[in-house]
Amino acid sequence: MTDPDVPNTDIDRALGFTIPARHARGRVVRLGPTLDAILSAHAYPPAIEKLLAEALTLTALIGSTLKDPAGQLTMQTQTQDGIVTLLVCDWRGGEVRGYVQYDAERLAAAPAEPTLFALFGAGYLAITFDLASTGERYQGIVPLDGDTLAAAAQSYFYQSEQIPTLVRAGMRKDADGRCVAGGVLIQHLPEGEEGRERLHTKLDHPEWEHVEALGQTVGADELADAALPLETLVWRLFNEEREVRVLDGQPIAKGCRCTLDHIRSVLARFPVEQRLEMADDDGMISVDCAFCSTVFPMQAANLAA
Repeated sequence: MTDPDVPNTDIDRALGFTIPARHARGRVVRLGPTLDAILSAHAYPPAIEKLLAEALTLTALIGSTLKDPAGQLTMQTQTQDGIVTLLVCDWRGGEVRGYVQYDAERLAAAPAEPTLFALFGAGYLAITFDLASTGERYQGIVPLDGDTLAAAAQSYFYQSEQIPTLVRAGMRKDADGRCVAGGVLIQHLPEGEEGRERLHTKLDHPEWEHVEALGQTVGADELADAALPLETLVWRLFNEEREVRVLDGQPIAKGCRCTLDHIRSVLARFPVEQRLEMADDDGMISVDCAFCSTVFPMQAANLAA
């Protein structure tokens, strides 16, 4: 594999690759302005900001593997007595969004860098795939074990998909306080580079052990380095392989579906009496989108009419 001629910066993009001789495939992503746009809407404290950045990176990593362009991936935590009460991220058509609900008082009393257990308690990670083209929907749930969300996502593929997988993520802030996050996902496909929807395989295949060992050398600082092109990152990891096929890149953007038309359609499902009860003293209904932290005021009388 030769070092490709690529731009000096690479952000808000996903890139796929395959290693045919090793029966492996992978994906790398990096988020920059998209990540900042999502985080800045909420003004989260540092620990929650870092958590959501990792969750959005994992959502982009896994979501970008969907072959159905209208398909959706949702990643959600279920917590038990943790600081975080809810974390939700989703991916659809190259757009990501996410938010976190948490107990501010408990977070203030916690260390500056709380552990995953402190944040979630005995929690679980649920990953749901909705395929628009077939109408299929399937979900896997794994414990939030380990030190990071990436470790839980890796366990998901081992337990739910039975696919040997390596997942890594990293985040950093530049001198101007802008966030950059990146991640890599590498999988073993013993049936060939295309694989099958469900694979049942031994987890000690020597080809996979070789690829996994190389993948583990990537550092969090490399993943979150906006000046390091994704193609170069792949080259650094696998430049000694006979062939590495780099696939077309995919742009990533912030996406939210809270349009006025959508909100009107949601409110229209309620009876007129309930809509009037939702209104304040001025006859306004305020709908707050948790994802983008935007409030949409609407006249209840107009809706009723």
